[in-house]
Amino acid sequence: MLYAIQDQIQEQLDSISSSLRAFSLKLTGNAVDAEDLFQDTALRIITNADKYRQGTNFKAWAVTIMRNIFINNYRKKVRRNMIIDQTPNNYYINSSDKAVDNDGENNVAYNELMKMVDSLPDDFRQPFMMAFEGFKYDEIAEELGSPLGTIKSRIFFARKKLQKMYEDSLRERRA
Repeated sequence: MLYAIQDQIQEQLDSISSSLRAFSLKLTGNAVDAEDLFQDTALRIITNADKYRQGTNFKAWAVTIMRNIFINNYRKKVRRNMIIDQTPNNYYINSSDKAVDNDGENNVAYNELMKMVDSLPDDFRQPFMMAFEGFKYDEIAEELGSPLGTIKSRIFFARKKLQKMYEDSLRERRA
């Protein structure tokens, strides 16, 4: 009986594997981690086949397992990177109180980027700045009276243009 259930689960897993792989890539942002996440999920699905209730949405169950594995791995990674200062009076943690911040370089870079943004054509600058200020694409489209696809396209091309302008300015400084 258990083998029959595992065979059914394996068949269902095979049928949605491309969707799960795409979802794992979306979560992780890199192919190697995505493949690891997919393998962990497949293993968990197969080993817990007896917990799947027939007649329910298999894909939703599998995606939930993948999401939970991703979240647990992320939390482990954050905990691993936490710094623990065991010096008397937390010397290293408290030593940063004496540092003086100097945002001069950041302010120059920000001002330079804003000049680049200002040099964009108005059709690209306006939706880009609204997105920068936190408006959602559909809100921008409604405000500017343009189709949603046009707004997304203009923001995308504004980013690409700014990226190229910034790279060109870095090359000029190095030369």
